[in-house]
Amino acid sequence: MTKEFVVDRLLVRQFATREEMGRAAAGAVREQLLETLARKKEANVLFAAAPSQNELLSALAAAPDVPWERVNAFHMDEYVGLAEDAPQGFGNFLRRSIFEKLPFRSVSYLRGGAADLEAECRRYAAALQTHPLDVACAGIGENGHLAFNDPHVADFQDARAVKLVELDETCRLQQVHDGCFPSLEQVPSQALTLTIPAILRASAIVCVVPARTKALAVRTALREEITPHCPASALRLHKHAVLYIETESASLLEKEA
Repeated sequence: MTKEFVVDRLLVRQFATREEMGRAAAGAVREQLLETLARKKEANVLFAAAPSQNELLSALAAAPDVPWERVNAFHMDEYVGLAEDAPQGFGNFLRRSIFEKLPFRSVSYLRGGAADLEAECRRYAAALQTHPLDVACAGIGENGHLAFNDPHVADFQDARAVKLVELDETCRLQQVHDGCFPSLEQVPSQALTLTIPAILRASAIVCVVPARTKALAVRTALREEITPHCPASALRLHKHAVLYIETESASLLEKEA
């Protein structure tokens, strides 16, 4: 680790490389799960699905000392309108990256292809209420979003736990930049997402943000006001959130130092 500092309530840990950052974040998730399972029969964990999470997910999948058969898994968001087997689907991404690699007690998929999307939001919200989140593994989007809470739909006081949203163009372009879709036209325009309050209800949040393309979002989230204009700034309100960044994503912070 090259640097550690606090912004409001948010602890920020900076590393030299993505690999170091991912391993450290995975270690924090592991410790949180082991601590939770020392007190409870089961633990509940939320995952973000994106290339930014690859190092974290890879390191977690290699953590056999966690009794995964006592862990229930959820994911943050899902596109609406993709084919059920589409590789870009977030549930499918996480299935390949971690859900099929570990013997979870249960995996709850958010179904973007459900016939009644509002009913699907209610179903998933009920599952989250039954299994309160012990740890959320999060990322930050290029526009500062958390899950699919883009600035125009983010609501820090949202009464809902899961909702249907329209995606903004910056968010959709990120999916092209990440290599998930060949063109903007092929990126779905709607998604289901956990809301900001639902994410912040997790007992602990481990947020992993690599890459220079996220540098502006990181600087805005840490240096400007806490506001839905940068949804990730809400992390500064959480008592047990840690932001993991590396040289590239911290590059604009370094210029200010």
